[in-house]
Amino acid sequence: MDGLEEIYNELIMEHSMNSYNKKKLTDANFSEIGHNPNCGDEITLEIKLNNNVIEDMAFSGHGCAISQASTSIMIDTLKGKTVEEAKEIISTFIGMIKREIRTEDDLKKLEEAIAFKNVANMPARVKCALLAWHTLEDMLEKNLGSGSVSNSINCCN
Repeated sequence: MDGLEEIYNELIMEHSMNSYNKKKLTDANFSEIGHNPNCGDEITLEIKLNNNVIEDMAFSGHGCAISQASTSIMIDTLKGKTVEEAKEIISTFIGMIKREIRTEDDLKKLEEAIAFKNVANMPARVKCALLAWHTLEDMLEKNLGSGSVSNSINCCN
């Protein structure tokens, strides 16, 4: 394992064990449940928007180290971004995991989320890494402009 992979693994483990963004938002605009039926990972994502900017996000739930760390790092990456910027970053992350986006310039916008790049080599973990990203993508598509609605989805079918 090279030095960069080691740093990425440490980052994933740190987020998995410490769950920096695992909490309840009392003033969330939207909430969405994401579930991966293949392994039982389940999260509830909450988001607070302020003038089309992601002011805060949080999650609750349970799952493997990859799903929990991916959710926490996604939140760190997207806080402070506009909804449009977030959608672009989500698309880039999904493209990276699916091996459709590989250029370093495109991947730079992922910030720490690039730590999941090698998950593409572990087919059993791809859905774990994508759970939060698909959940947020669905939340934004379903709820923007339609008020506060809480829905449940099945991720990655």
